[in-house]
Amino acid sequence: MNTRILVVDDDPTVSEVVARYLERDGHEVECVGDGAEALRRALAHPPDLMVLDLMLPKIDGLQVCRKLRERWPVPVIMLTALGEEIDRVVGLETGADDYVTKPFSPRELALRVQSVLRRARGASVTGGTGVLRDGDLMVDVGAHEVRLREDEIMLTAREFDLLAYLMRNPRQAFSRSALLNQVWGWSFGDSSTVTVHVRRLREKIEPDPTAPRRIVTVWGVGYRYEPLEDGG
Repeated sequence: MNTRILVVDDDPTVSEVVARYLERDGHEVECVGDGAEALRRALAHPPDLMVLDLMLPKIDGLQVCRKLRERWPVPVIMLTALGEEIDRVVGLETGADDYVTKPFSPRELALRVQSVLRRARGASVTGGTGVLRDGDLMVDVGAHEVRLREDEIMLTAREFDLLAYLMRNPRQAFSRSALLNQVWGWSFGDSSTVTVHVRRLREKIEPDPTAPRRIVTVWGVGYRYEPLEDGG
């Protein structure tokens, strides 16, 4: 069965071009022009991925992403014409898996879609299978599942990749640019992407995100994973 992608943009020209490129890759594409309709359709029949413009009529892209995340872990690629770092950061903090700044190459967007879908299906660039454990934290790489004290933790594909990579390389400090390259395979990009995802991971797995014990900051370098080992 084809992958279903919901493209949400109030510019019909943008939607048409994006849909054409994604359909060439074999995806089934549906286009809508406002946030309220996008949310209604996504909640009624969740797509495999959503390409979501930030600036939309009725309900903006950030609210759509936030409300969708409350119900389903649907992968989201955010489109923004603003190009400001704060908008990208807010989008990522809301739960978007990736972002593309307008004007963009439709082919680049199609490649980003493939990458996010691979991660969402468990085909992480970190590779491998098996179960990673650290006290009360369990990451099942093959099942793409995370549990903390037996409760399932919902992570985006990018958050999952980052956590698995850090747990596989405990007590090793990585710079933000190294994580950008080694976890997601990007030789370019905004290092604030890593900062945002570390913050979101801490909120989900740390008892006190303001004083993290597992994903710690290495000042002047980046981050490293410190196993608790005793589950404490």
